Amino acid sequence: MTQTSNNSEAPPTGTEMPLIAHIEELRRTLIRCICAAILCAIPCGVYWKTIFDAIVAHTLRLCESKVHIIYTAPAETVMLSIKIAIVCGLTLASPILFQQVWSFISPALYKNERKLVLPTAIASTVCFLSGIAFSFYLLPLALKFLTEFAAGTIDPFFKIDEYLGFLIKLALAFGFAFQLPVISFALARIGLIDHKFLARNFRYAIVLIFIAAAVLTPPDVLSQIMLAIPLLILYGLSIFIAFFAGRKND
Repeated sequence: MTQTSNNSEAPPTGTEMPLIAHIEELRRTLIRCICAAILCAIPCGVYWKTIFDAIVAHTLRLCESKVHIIYTAPAETVMLSIKIAIVCGLTLASPILFQQVWSFISPALYKNERKLVLPTAIASTVCFLSGIAFSFYLLPLALKFLTEFAAGTIDPFFKIDEYLGFLIKLALAFGFAFQLPVISFALARIGLIDHKFLARNFRYAIVLIFIAAAVLTPPDVLSQIMLAIPLLILYGLSIFIAFFAGRKND
């Protein structure tokens, strides 16, 4: 919602959609999201071995030391296939998921702002997938460093559950971190923040970014720095985005 001084339309009111209607719409949105994720997860589950081999080949391609992928529990490979199916299914379904999320939010917006729902959903999808792609660019470099740190002294044996968890957590962290420009645009467009607010609080943002990087990434300094630096760059980009988005409200 833009500021009332900049918008001649009456703001949306809670009477337009009762609480029960909101809950019902939320239920329908969740059902659509779950169905989309399941449909996308099925082929990923069928071809989980191919997906896993491709991930291993890519992430370990720069490692000079021979890395052994092992599992230590009988059912661990079954859980591996399920995790791959779920994560890849959610990734493939991300365009639908983001569209559903922004469409659910749209009733709270002004009529002219609802026109931005589809472009914002597309931008969210592009940023999310770009974040994942960027993480897969950095992962081979990170694993090369980590495996060569003790090369010649300790042989690397990766437990499959921990290895996949490391990859998933880092990829999703980058995917959601890359939403920062989209969120800044949306908040600036509806008048909740502006570029001056973001610039004024840059020092606090640095602290919050490093805290978020520590929470979102595996517990090692390298992963935290790998996420924190792009987040700082994205925050700077968000200031410019908020500036141009705010000008459209004037």
